[in-house]
Amino acid sequence: MLDIVREILQTLAHNKLRTALTGLAVAWGIFMLIVLLGMSRGLYNSMQRNNSMERSSYINVWGGWTGKAHKGYKEGRRIELEAADIEPLRARGGSHVESAIASVSIDSAKVSTMRDYVTDGVMGVYPQAATIERAEMRHGRFINARDIEERRKVMVINESNARLLFGSADSAVGRRVDCMGLSWTVAGVYDNDWQRTSYVPFSTAMMLRGNSGVVGDINVRLKDMHDMADADDAERGVRAELARRHDFAADDMGAVHIWNRFEGYLQQQTGGAILEAVVWIIGLLTMLSGIVGVSNIMFVSVRERTHEIGIRRAIGAKPRDVLGQVLAESVAITALFGYIGVFLGIVVTEILDKLFGSSDFLYNPRVDISIAMEVTVVLVVVGALAGLFPAIKATKVKPVEALRDE
Repeated sequence: MLDIVREILQTLAHNKLRTALTGLAVAWGIFMLIVLLGMSRGLYNSMQRNNSMERSSYINVWGGWTGKAHKGYKEGRRIELEAADIEPLRARGGSHVESAIASVSIDSAKVSTMRDYVTDGVMGVYPQAATIERAEMRHGRFINARDIEERRKVMVINESNARLLFGSADSAVGRRVDCMGLSWTVAGVYDNDWQRTSYVPFSTAMMLRGNSGVVGDINVRLKDMHDMADADDAERGVRAELARRHDFAADDMGAVHIWNRFEGYLQQQTGGAILEAVVWIIGLLTMLSGIVGVSNIMFVSVRERTHEIGIRRAIGAKPRDVLGQVLAESVAITALFGYIGVFLGIVVTEILDKLFGSSDFLYNPRVDISIAMEVTVVLVVVGALAGLFPAIKATKVKPVEALRDE
């Protein structure tokens, strides 16, 4: 073992410049692979964060305009969804429907205090909207079932709006705001970079709108979803039930607009896998120059040590011993410079995480232990491939000819 280590060090020291330049190519290839993998993982994590499995288990439905005549009705008829559609969808929307909720928007509503006011709109929602709308609570709570049942006048506001209305977000909970001629209690403060709507109980919002029954959209929660066939089946069931209730053709795509979040989730998973595969291909192609360089070094090393190899063969060394020695040297050189690239790549991904790790477009772009293990395997395989042909050449050296070699 010590002999192999000594010979590896001699190979590295024999031509320092050549070894350093070749090692730089290997390190650069691994460095680029780690950075690209970290960035692709950050993009994937960002997509997962924005479209988690919990949020993706919903179908969003909005009313539209009919594009076909049906049962005596002409095309171009307005279809408006109603709160009364919720229970039928739960009961007859298909085997994949678990539950349904609705929301209603009051865009013109102004929320004010003695200090200031905001006009970002008010939305009447159910408790599940916290997940759908990505309302991450910072203080207090979101709308709950008791608020819905008792038609309470409570409101959940955005963190930036809380600072504007009260001076600080943490002091907003429990205080009062004016909206639509009524006084509301702030139940909670949420954070969302792109959404500033204020949330109130769905039942209270419907009461303020005069109980017309018309809602903005319906969110159908799905169950037992596994593949695209399930996504299509769930969407057909929802559309068919709404078509039955509102008298439009079930194949009229414009009558209601449907956003199948689960279908998007499956496409996202496929896209993430393709992205990672492309990154690996780019990284391995970048390493190609390093592989060629290491292979050339080993060819030169074998040629320069032909006499030595002949002596070893003459005193009983077997071809596999020579093969193992050359491969070990190749793997060691590749691994040494490869891990330098791994270290520098990890440093860069940590910097990226500090700068952008909490953003919506590059969330947590760090490499984990699984990627480190994969790269380790790549280094070993690449090193073995780089040394394979020089090693085979070394095993073909004939002792008698090698001993005459000068």
